[in-house]
Amino acid sequence: MTRFEVGERDFLLDGRPVRLLSGALHYFRVHEAQWDHRLAMLRAMGLNCVETYVPWNLHEPRPGEFRDPEALGRFLDAARAAGLWAIVRPGPYICAEWENGGLPEWLTGPLGRRVRTRDAEYLRAVDAWFGRLLPQVVARQCDAGGPVIMVQAENEYGSYGSDGAYLAWLVDRLRALGVRVPLCTSDGPEDHMLSGGGVPGVLATVNFGSGAREALAALRRHQAGGPLMCMEFWCGWFTHWGRAQEPRAPEEAAGALREILECGASVNIYMAHGGTSFGGWAGANRAGELQDGALRSTVTSYDYGAPVDERGRPTEKFWRFREVLAGYAEGPLPPVPEPPRVLADPVRAVVGEWAPAEDVMAALGGAEVEGGGPATFEELGVDRGVVRYRVAVPGPRGRYPLRVRGLRDRAVVCVDGELRAVVDTEDAVVGEVAGPASVEVWVASLGRVNYGPRLGESKGIVGGLLHERQFLHGVRSRGLRLDALEEAGALARVPFRAVEGAGGGAGLYRGTLTVAGRPGDAGLALPGWRHGFAWINGFCLGRYWDEGPQRTLYVPGPVLREGVNELLVWEWEGAPAPVGEEAGAPGLYPCAAGR
Repeated sequence: MTRFEVGERDFLLDGRPVRLLSGALHYFRVHEAQWDHRLAMLRAMGLNCVETYVPWNLHEPRPGEFRDPEALGRFLDAARAAGLWAIVRPGPYICAEWENGGLPEWLTGPLGRRVRTRDAEYLRAVDAWFGRLLPQVVARQCDAGGPVIMVQAENEYGSYGSDGAYLAWLVDRLRALGVRVPLCTSDGPEDHMLSGGGVPGVLATVNFGSGAREALAALRRHQAGGPLMCMEFWCGWFTHWGRAQEPRAPEEAAGALREILECGASVNIYMAHGGTSFGGWAGANRAGELQDGALRSTVTSYDYGAPVDERGRPTEKFWRFREVLAGYAEGPLPPVPEPPRVLADPVRAVVGEWAPAEDVMAALGGAEVEGGGPATFEELGVDRGVVRYRVAVPGPRGRYPLRVRGLRDRAVVCVDGELRAVVDTEDAVVGEVAGPASVEVWVASLGRVNYGPRLGESKGIVGGLLHERQFLHGVRSRGLRLDALEEAGALARVPFRAVEGAGGGAGLYRGTLTVAGRPGDAGLALPGWRHGFAWINGFCLGRYWDEGPQRTLYVPGPVLREGVNELLVWEWEGAPAPVGEEAGAPGLYPCAAGR
């Protein structure tokens, strides 16, 4: 039996001082067949611990409906086999540049600002989720022979709220459900964050990317005793669609890591290996200092500029970090594993079938509802996907501006069956329309906000449709969930037709990729395609968008098979025409790395 404790100044492992050299690796952003390789990369870099979040919305997409809820336990077993301790951060809120910060839309939709507070309905939902999740953690604590040495309560709560009663309730529930290892919180090094997110008697840690001495001094002002720890050492950063990447020089990042360790602190490198936001689960942010401005959607790749890149390869940052960490390791570091196999030759897709968006909605969409105004995504039960709104402009009447008020996030607008505009501002003016007219608005979610005061905001059209200054009523709303395309037998209900002669419209395209020989890691390129999602053999690779900067989608080798592979592309704004031409054909490429 191993005992891990928080001492007066150090972490204690069976009474012996120990420094945590941890790295963040999210099991849900790495194909399970590649967990062992990525964990071995962390060990080879000089780490003795791995940290992971747990995304509630991934595992409970609908109330009481669980999807692979035992994945965390399997990952923790893999961490133990790799010789790593584990820190688990179960939330319920995780941020992580993940859809809705990990909170389910079926909870944030009706509760709004009541989430992440002492609200009784919210606490009941959290309690039920923790009751389902935590037995995997409890059974794998270090005093029971497992790898789990610490569990975090909430996440960066001081950046959001100040409900101490809520945090105290979380700590009590974690203990009541059997968590015996030390608990911790994590917040930015600002006074209001540390005071708002701290819990008396629970170890506080700080998150930062540089300025270790100042940040750790701030922590010490709020916590006179206990070990110092940077729970998130930001060694890189994430990227938004349509925005330039923010690289961080390996030498500068290694220097910042060295400073943390010279201060005597433990560290968790965020991210040690970022991976990929498969399945369309990438979140979004609001621009501006107060995170209340324009929406900024996060790209599918979560490479993060990490020392182990999206494909599991060591970067220059890896080697610089390994040099620093070697000085704090107990014994020589393990050898660096061989990189994963890479696809040998490019493969061009043959796209032979498609179904217009209207037909896909008719086959797989939810029930259409009619109301005085448009229904939100949450009211229609759509987490990731698209909602179609239909409304009539009465007449006769003159030409007046058609407005979409409270738009979240991006809409394709058609008037009398013809494309009129693609808009993405919260108060969008489509142009002048005379009545009578028939209006269709297709709204695609770009990811829910994962950080800041607009966390949990609704999606769709939340303000209404107006002609001149007059609201249009009798709006018919129908949603299509992204995961509806993955249900057993779903594609059999879609009326595919030959792509020959198609004008490259919005819809669902199906094709094949024939891999000769043993498959390996690859990148999927979609030249000329505008915006949507792609699947290979039923595995959703994530969002593509010609906005850039990401140009290819990472395809893990285990997703591919020798011979024929099925490709599915859900294009929201219009495929290249004609689709069958080589210039507009999707393809697999050996060296693409999700960038």
